Amino acid sequence: MMARTGLYKSEVEKARNSLLAQGRHPSVDAVRIALGNTGSKTTIHKYLKELEEENGGNVDRKTSISEALQDLVARLAVQLEVEASNRIAELEARHSEKDHLHESEIAALMAKNAAIQEKLDLTIAAIKQEIQSHEQTREAMQSESIARHTLAQQVTDLKDRLVENETHRQSLEEKHNHARDALEHYRSSVKEQRDQDIRRHEQQVQQLQAELRHLQQSLVLKQSEVTQLNQDGARLVAELSQAQKSLYEEKNQSRKAQNDLDAQRSIAQRATQLEAQITEKTALITDLQKQHADSLAQNKALDTHVSSLQLELATASAKLDAQQRMMDEFKTFLNAKPH
Repeated sequence: MMARTGLYKSEVEKARNSLLAQGRHPSVDAVRIALGNTGSKTTIHKYLKELEEENGGNVDRKTSISEALQDLVARLAVQLEVEASNRIAELEARHSEKDHLHESEIAALMAKNAAIQEKLDLTIAAIKQEIQSHEQTREAMQSESIARHTLAQQVTDLKDRLVENETHRQSLEEKHNHARDALEHYRSSVKEQRDQDIRRHEQQVQQLQAELRHLQQSLVLKQSEVTQLNQDGARLVAELSQAQKSLYEEKNQSRKAQNDLDAQRSIAQRATQLEAQITEKTALITDLQKQHADSLAQNKALDTHVSSLQLELATASAKLDAQQRMMDEFKTFLNAKPH
């Protein structure tokens, strides 16, 4: 027969017999230890009691009393274990319930705290906004006060300026009378000065024109010299070419008349003379080319000088025109001025 714990009676009997063979008392605890600490003590006690009844009281009375006490202790222990387990389960249930309750309370407090914090943040923001608005209002009032003070000062200054302007107007009338007299004197002095400037400018223009004509004449002469030099150079080049041609022909004749020694010597002497002439002509051509380069440099310098003189002439003419326009404008201004 098998109990609910899965422990067999034969196993309990085997453990009991083993303990008795060792001379040990087969108590519930000893049998349970022999079974490897498995099985319920109640079941083990039940099987031991059945085995004792089956043995028909072979054990003495002292052993029966001891077993009865052990059985009572075992049952009490089981009952205490059950009651303790029930008590622990009850306490755990109550503790779990309290934990849930505490968690709910904590969640509610946290939600309430969050709401209070949010409200507090809104209140602080509103206070800051109010402070900022108050500061803006105070600054606006201060600016308005400064503006009123500034306007009042401006009104005072305008009154003072009106008085000063009236005094200045009277002074200007007196100065106008003096200026009109001085203007007449200035007109005559300016006219005289302008006539002098015009005469001096005309003289400068005439001098510049004379110098320009002289430079242009010099340029024409230099250009003529350059042209002549170019013609001389071309002529010398032609002569050199003719001399070289003659030399070539004479050399050909010399080769053909090798048998005539006198003629050959004459041709050789003629060739020597022609070579000397060629050398002289070459040196002359080099000199002419150098003179031509110098003439070109002088012409370039003359062109630069002429350009500079033309620029000075144009500047002087522009200055004269500007002075003339200024005098015309001044005349217009004087004529338009009320007397």
